[in-house]
Amino acid sequence: MSTEQRQNLEVMLRQSAFPTDIDLNEQRRLLRELLSAQPLPADVTVTAATLGGVPTAEITIDGVEPRHVVLYFHGGVYALGDAFLSADLASQVGRRTRAKVISVDYRLAPEHPYPAAVDDALAAYEALLQNGTAPFHIVFVGESAGGGLAVATLINARDHGLPLPAAALVMSPYADLTLAGSTMETKREVDPLMSRENLQARVTDYASGQDTALGLISPIFADLSGLPPLVIQAGSHEVLLDDAVRLAQQAATADVEVTLDISPGVPHVFQAYYPILDEAAAALDRAGQLLSAHLAAAEHVTA
Repeated sequence: MSTEQRQNLEVMLRQSAFPTDIDLNEQRRLLRELLSAQPLPADVTVTAATLGGVPTAEITIDGVEPRHVVLYFHGGVYALGDAFLSADLASQVGRRTRAKVISVDYRLAPEHPYPAAVDDALAAYEALLQNGTAPFHIVFVGESAGGGLAVATLINARDHGLPLPAAALVMSPYADLTLAGSTMETKREVDPLMSRENLQARVTDYASGQDTALGLISPIFADLSGLPPLVIQAGSHEVLLDDAVRLAQQAATADVEVTLDISPGVPHVFQAYYPILDEAAAALDRAGQLLSAHLAAAEHVTA
């Protein structure tokens, strides 16, 4: 793997970072401008749809006859981004699992604080099941806040008595909104994107007075027993590294099959930089292989 690639990416991220002390709507505009400038692969099609009354983006890849569905949850600290802006990364997971991707365009804070995102995610999953998709043909995938939301949705679905998907992949999960992870400080200098300070304002927006240690807000504190296999990926240069590590520990303690995959020297949601970073493409390949294996195993059990 290329040290030069990692160094070039860090320089690019630090140079393109926009101020976090500006108005949230301006942050949203700048993020949309930045991500919209990156074209999708020519064989990827994104279509607006709804699922359970929740807006979604349906992502398909030319030449892929999907047998499975990836239910995808985008990142953005529960306040930024949308299902369409994350379509490129989502499509890469779909490509590697030969799956159709349905990305949930859940409501954002502060306009719609907790539990809006959690409610939307569960409604979308429940509708997917009601529409006839077998749970063993479904995997959850989420990045950053979407990673936390993916795990929260597993917990919520379990507690509502719904059948659970075959597995879940969470990339750089934002799983502790108390911001208590040790790497909030120990990785502060090497993380080019995030810090405790720029996360705190969005925590306040999302939790809106609720206890941030609630399991559906911070799944790191939840009972994870009975969940399907989890694949957790993170980079070693991110303040949320400890969220990934502790989530894996919590899952293992609850007897959940878990794979923790940490790539050295790379930042938050590094997989998004797959065109320019070898580690990103390799991590996506590993994730695709694991998800495909879990899908095959789940289908075999129910056969």
